Amino acid sequence: MNSMQSRQYTEIPVPADLSFAECLIHLGRSSQENLHQIKESKVSKLLKLNGKLVLFEITAVLGALRIEFPLGMPSANEVERVVAYIEDWFDLKTDLKEFYVRAKADAVLSPVVRQYHGLRMVGVPDLFEALVWAVMGQQINLTFAYTLKKRFVERYGESLVYEDKTYWTFPQPEKIAILPVADLRALQLTDRKAEYISGIATIMAKGELTKEHLLQAPDAENCLLEIRGIGAWSANYVMMKCLHDSSAFPIADVGLHNALKAHLKMDRKPTLAEITELSANWRGWEAYATFYLWRSLL
Repeated sequence: MNSMQSRQYTEIPVPADLSFAECLIHLGRSSQENLHQIKESKVSKLLKLNGKLVLFEITAVLGALRIEFPLGMPSANEVERVVAYIEDWFDLKTDLKEFYVRAKADAVLSPVVRQYHGLRMVGVPDLFEALVWAVMGQQINLTFAYTLKKRFVERYGESLVYEDKTYWTFPQPEKIAILPVADLRALQLTDRKAEYISGIATIMAKGELTKEHLLQAPDAENCLLEIRGIGAWSANYVMMKCLHDSSAFPIADVGLHNALKAHLKMDRKPTLAEITELSANWRGWEAYATFYLWRSLL
């Protein structure tokens, strides 16, 4: 922590190849996003830690990310947890050298990686949020998925107002678990999705599903597939965005198909067999390959 308490910030060293600007482009992809706010080159976020709302702002400085606390310096434990969250959020612990070597030798990935070099897997560190987002996004367009998430957050999340801006936290599973399913349906979720989200909230509120357990599980994908409402695409999305499994591969993803169609100048989307063949060189890095291809669609 910076010794000048009056400055109320701490700094996190970052990999030399981080492009914070590229990460911000990903974070700014929807005007309906309400779990963080971006102004110029700064992103602000609210988290609930130790029962307390903690607001922080992140900017890039030479060799580091600077974390400022506009409402005053939280406790040492809370600062530690914010740092851990940010390291997770921007995947700062993953060494991408091997990915870049592989990608530069790959006909599909080479131009994409050259253009967006420094982009990191911008994740969803909270498991409940990742699962809910995966369920909400099933079989609908991204715009409507964001509409649903915005309603969900503003109905059941907690908020704080600072300098005339409202900051939100993602709802806690304990709060969602006790709701009648009809309350979730009222947000315009389908019956099935409302039931799935309620079910996920219930098992997480009971402690039957945790991120720690999945990170230690020999087969996280199978653990996720056992959850009602989580299929192969959702499981791989959560493994990719929350568990930082670089080999996770949502191969049936529409965005991935659209990106490949554009890059390969095809008049149709590639088949799963063609994608399997194309991705042979990506083995172990399928998640990053997918993420970079998604970026090319923005």
